[in-house]
Amino acid sequence: MSENLDLVRSIWAVWERGDFSSTEWAHPDIEFVKADGLAAGRYTGLTGMAEGWREFVSAFAEFRSEADEYREIDGERVLVLNDWSGRGKTSGLEIGQLRTKGAALFHVRSGNVTRLVLYWDRDRALSDLGLKE
Repeated sequence: MSENLDLVRSIWAVWERGDFSSTEWAHPDIEFVKADGLAAGRYTGLTGMAEGWREFVSAFAEFRSEADEYREIDGERVLVLNDWSGRGKTSGLEIGQLRTKGAALFHVRSGNVTRLVLYWDRDRALSDLGLKE
């Protein structure tokens, strides 16, 4: 297993426990992208990423993400196929009533994540990368 894959697995393990506060793995100038969904957007730096995560997670109570599969795309990119879960704070709807199969693409260089792209729609992520389920 590569160092990049180990790094991404360690990040995701913390996220699976519901802790999204750590940033020691991120490059100071990280590019954070929400590629699709209701709050698509692009953010730069640790402060920008924190803002983007807050928007991403704050609409839900008990927000969780569970990894289904890790794929090394190349020497710098790791794709995580995942399931999102939680309950809408305003609507009370479970995310499970919506499309929940997502993905996250980590770009890693010199032990830091330099770019993180989140997808609500796993099929879009796979399509963007020219991959299949």
